[in-house]
Amino acid sequence: MFRSLALALALALALASPGASAAPPAAGAGFDARLTGLAYPHPVKMRRFQAQEQPLEMAYMDVAPAREANGEVVLLLHGKNFSGAYWENTITPLRARGYRVVVPDQVGFGKSSKPEHFQYSFQTLAGFTDDLIRELGVDRVHVVGHSMGGMLAVRYALMFPERVASLTLVNPIGLEDWKRVVPYRPVSWWFAQERKQTAEGVRAYMTESYFDGTWKPSYEPLITLQAGWIAGPDHDRIAWNSALAYDMIFTQPVIYELELLRAPTLLIIGGRDRTAVGKPLVSPEVRATLGDYPKLAREAAARIPGAQLELLDGIGHVPQYEAEEPYLEALTRFIVTHKAAR
Repeated sequence: MFRSLALALALALALASPGASAAPPAAGAGFDARLTGLAYPHPVKMRRFQAQEQPLEMAYMDVAPAREANGEVVLLLHGKNFSGAYWENTITPLRARGYRVVVPDQVGFGKSSKPEHFQYSFQTLAGFTDDLIRELGVDRVHVVGHSMGGMLAVRYALMFPERVASLTLVNPIGLEDWKRVVPYRPVSWWFAQERKQTAEGVRAYMTESYFDGTWKPSYEPLITLQAGWIAGPDHDRIAWNSALAYDMIFTQPVIYELELLRAPTLLIIGGRDRTAVGKPLVSPEVRATLGDYPKLAREAAARIPGAQLELLDGIGHVPQYEAEEPYLEALTRFIVTHKAAR
């Protein structure tokens, strides 16, 4: 059954165009797998390459400084439920300060390929990201990772330390090892859960986990991506790749290697955040202990050599939306002090 479904999905994906500037789809039509009708805030380019015996495309924005370039490059790595587009609140002020900003959509996310078969690992995604950075002629970058992108940012910094001028982790997930307390579920289970997802369910999840029970109209752009895919023609393909990504997140913790980081590191943490994978699978008593970001961030900062911690009290999982000014102040102050130019 799944093979037939996969073939149908492969055909649908083949027909999808990754264009960035098309008009938005009709109301209720949703998005296809490559977000054909969703315009990004800056032009989208494609890196085409072969990996795991198949052709793949990695979408990215390469945004030039708005004024005289300062010679520095910032690499922004998105979270699991997002794409590069949600970084606009960070891109705009950075380019206004003379930074070049590179914003990829990882394979399986955003406008990038959604493979039918793919073995996800943070090492693989970090390798793809570094290939992009090198092809763009960039030697060193300030790496900023949010949520799942924080796990990827750590892996990137461990694999390519010579490339990392500074490392900023914005409410990264994976500061605790969930598989030690949450029972394992196979990819098929995650796939089933994702197929049942609704736009209302996405909003409810973000409200509870990201914003501590309080939803504001200004957060609506954060659900545009997921809601559009749920209503679109390729929901099963998206659900399958999402399930594979969940397995990667659950089984590949980076916290045991934090002591090995050598890049100057800043953690920007919304202290109200309670995001954790697998909460519905544990007892209420265990659930209450998961995702304690103030505690987890302090422990992580103590383990990373020379790390700095910026704890934003009363802020949730997405500081770049909920606390834009203090978030940007902390980020820009940090990267200014760690210039990449040699």
